[in-house]
Amino acid sequence: MIHLEQLILREIRLPLVEPFQISSGTTPDRRIMLVEAIDKSGAVGWGECVAGEAPNYSPETIDVALLMIPQQVAPRVLGRDFAHPRDVRAALDENFRGHNMSKAAVEMALWALGAEMNGISLSKMLGGTREKIPTGISLGIQKDPETIAAKAKAAHDQGYQKIKVKIKPGKDLEYIRAVCEAVGPDGHVMADANNAYTLDDLDTMKTLDEFGLIMIEQPLAWDDVVQHAKLQRELKTPICLDESITGRAQARDMIELGSGRIVNIKAGRVGGLSESVAIHDLCQEHNVPVWCGGMLESGIGRAHNVALASLPNFSLPGDVSPSARYWAQDIVSPEWTMDATGHVAVPHDKPGLGVEVDRARVERLSVRTESITKRSLEH
Repeated sequence: MIHLEQLILREIRLPLVEPFQISSGTTPDRRIMLVEAIDKSGAVGWGECVAGEAPNYSPETIDVALLMIPQQVAPRVLGRDFAHPRDVRAALDENFRGHNMSKAAVEMALWALGAEMNGISLSKMLGGTREKIPTGISLGIQKDPETIAAKAKAAHDQGYQKIKVKIKPGKDLEYIRAVCEAVGPDGHVMADANNAYTLDDLDTMKTLDEFGLIMIEQPLAWDDVVQHAKLQRELKTPICLDESITGRAQARDMIELGSGRIVNIKAGRVGGLSESVAIHDLCQEHNVPVWCGGMLESGIGRAHNVALASLPNFSLPGDVSPSARYWAQDIVSPEWTMDATGHVAVPHDKPGLGVEVDRARVERLSVRTESITKRSLEH
């Protein structure tokens, strides 16, 4: 039984090893909100809010989450008893629409707390079966095809099992062509548009279709499933939906309409781990493969992603790159690493997240801290 006594929110700043550019903007460093959930027994679980600084991926931002968690999320969970972390989602959704990233930050911390209290790994608590997971890399938009090709070749040589290339109009066909030539037929290349195109760009999509990509991710509008269905009928390459899938209902719409053939599950985008598992199960039932996307998480968020990606229908390599891919120094120990075959080990034999949070480093990096208790909410 979980009885949440306290939530501590910490905003930290982590500089990226290199700026990360997608079709809608560039991120030079990451503002990250960490959530520490403390049970009345003193047990602790950690979560992470993946909302960005600007509403260019999702309508949510970190500043909105910093308001919503104390005002709307915390009152729904503090001082309450939960028999299992899966029960938290219903409490957060009651008369509370949207704000999935705010909800997820707390819900995922409670999943980690539940696993810690039960002395089992988060992976096992979720129903994970894998001991290691295949890893892909996400490469941001680069200045020219030669640069992206060199980065893709280096990643392929390191063992990454999937090469995701961010694209946008004007930086697409020649960039993808260069990457495919650089890594060869076993490179497993995909393109991610982050909703930068419309059906007016059908000729571009049909040219992409000729490269033998494993998927084209979210080419059209961020909240669309209808236009994607029209596009998928024109392409042999599977469309993967990301931003459009904000819950199980949208995944069902995708399946019924034929809007795509693959789903990228990001726990923060869909409101937490319970909804992620529900989407996973629905897709497995309909033979739709899924994979775990990344949101430039610290080692805490990555621990949640690794646990989630250990479920059986995560059959495609996820964006769960090692810590060193993004950070000069992470905030967990041990840092996440990848072996020579492109796999990340699942810490299935360790309780909770399977890594230790470096509290001293978190404290040094913190620019804002807020403690929330039931008593503080009443006053």
